[in-house]
Amino acid sequence: MNLFHARGVSAALIALLFAVAARMMGSVTDGGAIVGIVVAFVLILTAGFAGFLPLLALFLLTVFATRWGRRRKERLGLAERPGGRTAAQVLANLAVSAGCALPVVWFTDFRELLLGAAMAGLAEAAADTVSSEAGQAVASNAYLIVGLRSAPIGTNGAISLPGTVSGILAACVMAWVSGACGVVGWSWTPVIAIAGAAGMMIDSLLGATWENSGRIGNDTVNFVSTAFAADLALGIGLFMERVGR
Repeated sequence: MNLFHARGVSAALIALLFAVAARMMGSVTDGGAIVGIVVAFVLILTAGFAGFLPLLALFLLTVFATRWGRRRKERLGLAERPGGRTAAQVLANLAVSAGCALPVVWFTDFRELLLGAAMAGLAEAAADTVSSEAGQAVASNAYLIVGLRSAPIGTNGAISLPGTVSGILAACVMAWVSGACGVVGWSWTPVIAIAGAAGMMIDSLLGATWENSGRIGNDTVNFVSTAFAADLALGIGLFMERVGR
């Protein structure tokens, strides 16, 4: 068995165990668990076990943020529905990262660039979830990102100081984990943090405009926001490479 096949077997086993654990915790539905298996498999296959650690960090941040202030969220009618995240929700948050990482199998020369974009997508997903959940848990006031008009907590496109700060911190944590476990070099960590935080703001902007007007749904907003973060990281990475020559 060559190294590639050995990594594939290990990736499949770790991905399966991860998905089973998430399903048993009630964090995802059956469909969400299946999507999680695919994403975890791709990240481990392309970046080794280190590629799994940022995904695990995202999962832990999401679980903590979702359960933080649960009673208040239930009173406000904002608590996550029982059963966990569906396949569509997991895809909306993770498909971009898996799509960025998968080409590494064939284009190894672009490994760090592609993985940097993948990590930025994960950072955006973490920032968006943590900012939303933290705001719902502790914020006293929320304001629409467009016009800064006061809005009920939990409104699409509404932001709060606690939520925004928590989201930026989550993006920074994801960037640090990506660098600390060696998925990307340390020079990529500020890029990932900035792209993740910027994607979070795009998410709020789309929520306040197109989602509130009924043009797109929340899953589409999440997908576009992660794609924006990944594209921004790609652009910055290409610029860094050109300047460094």
